[in-house]
Amino acid sequence: MTHPLITQDHIDTFQKDGVVMIKGLFADEVDTLREGVARNMSEPGPYAAENLHKGEAGRFFDDYCNWSRIPEFENVIRNSAAAEVGADLMRSNSVQLFHDHVLVKEPGTSKPTPWHTDGPYYFVEGQQTVSFWSPLDAVTNASLRCVAGSHLWEKPVLPTRWLSETNFYPDDETYMTVPDPDAEGMKVVEWELEPGDAVAFNYNILHGARGNEATTRRRAFSLRLLGDDTRYVERPGPTSPPFPGHDMTPGQKLRSDWFPTLFER
Repeated sequence: MTHPLITQDHIDTFQKDGVVMIKGLFADEVDTLREGVARNMSEPGPYAAENLHKGEAGRFFDDYCNWSRIPEFENVIRNSAAAEVGADLMRSNSVQLFHDHVLVKEPGTSKPTPWHTDGPYYFVEGQQTVSFWSPLDAVTNASLRCVAGSHLWEKPVLPTRWLSETNFYPDDETYMTVPDPDAEGMKVVEWELEPGDAVAFNYNILHGARGNEATTRRRAFSLRLLGDDTRYVERPGPTSPPFPGHDMTPGQKLRSDWFPTLFER
């Protein structure tokens, strides 16, 4: 039996396209997440970043890996329907937490979120992965944009740093350069979303977002989860998040004391 928030069509679409919208996944947790984001912005963690160059309008803040110090995030991660829904979408018997991520674009922030694929930044690989991207404010033009089917591409997309626009790893034949989906006529899917709706996507989906030209904020909470087949891998350079001192070896499941199991069938 699938969770009541989704149907078999959601699962089939996620498997085929690598991305699907889940209506109201965090609807009951919006206020809690807003409180957590406010705490996060007033008490940034070591990975917090401001993603605008001097002179660019607005503010584009992001931070990740804060669930263990922000109780609002831990509450939602452990008690919402996200882990069970993630298990259904991934067709996985278990779900581990990878990390949380907050992205805030204040009104008048024209800078887009660059096209990128999350998977190559991470030190995990597997088919059973899911990210949930949930706005805490209604979004139209500033919604997440995903290239359907890109999780099945033969080569991963080379990860880059958003502000400096430099590469994380050597630019060799292992990776493809970041494409321009609009110019190349790719199938881009996006939704107008209410607070608490969520876009679920595989780690290897190419995605980005426009700037926030609206008069309201665009706060988004992301949750990254792992399924049965994900394993630690080594990359040709530092990963993001880095998780220093993890002591894991290639092929190992992620250590459960750092990456707790959230759901088991």
